[in-house]
Amino acid sequence: MAEGFSVLYGAKAAVREVTMSVAAGKVTAIIGPSGCGKSTLLRAINRMNDLIPRCRVEGRLALEGVDLYGPNVDVVSLRRRVGMVFQKANPFPKSIFDNVAYGPRIHGLNHRRELAETVERSLVRAGLWEEVKDRLDKSALGLSGGQQQRLCIARALAVDPEILLMDEPASALDPRSTARIEDLIDELRGDYTIVIVTHNMQQASRVSDDTAFLYEGALIEFGPTRQLFTNPRAKQTEDYITGRFG
Repeated sequence: MAEGFSVLYGAKAAVREVTMSVAAGKVTAIIGPSGCGKSTLLRAINRMNDLIPRCRVEGRLALEGVDLYGPNVDVVSLRRRVGMVFQKANPFPKSIFDNVAYGPRIHGLNHRRELAETVERSLVRAGLWEEVKDRLDKSALGLSGGQQQRLCIARALAVDPEILLMDEPASALDPRSTARIEDLIDELRGDYTIVIVTHNMQQASRVSDDTAFLYEGALIEFGPTRQLFTNPRAKQTEDYITGRFG
């Protein structure tokens, strides 16, 4: 839940007084032209913007009623609850097994059998197990681009997050790999709350339950995806989704 939430870099507001509520177990898409604040808003949810000098927030961003920017929030625990998948697949230069096991190990899981079960379960959920089960000890860098992205999703799922953030997860992939990612999002729906940033409006309409349209850092419209794409309330939204700008 965002209430009057802003993200500022120095004096410049990248996100301006956004108020919206993301439904648990649903897929929420964030759309808008380049530079409108989509990724900044997404990264605020697991406080990745904390790493940017002179970045600060105003307003409230809460998870289950707890202000994520409150003084007592443990950022490490937060990032376990809120997983992240980036635009470009970023597997570690390790084996496929060690990529998925990395997070659980960081959080104290070292028993080999439990690790193996966690790795298998995560790869199954990411739709990758059948393709890699016989080469778990091989380098993750030898996988195709689409496989690497699904591996990164498996790595995020391995620590049992509640929320999965996806920052244009298919923008660097071919159409077939993109379809696999979209199918995967549909399969994960309900078990995880998913927030996806995408520049592809057709993708947003296919995969999401709700859609937020941002323009110049401001939330122009937010609502059910079907309604927003077929009968938008705001003229700016209609102009954007019909290609008049953006």
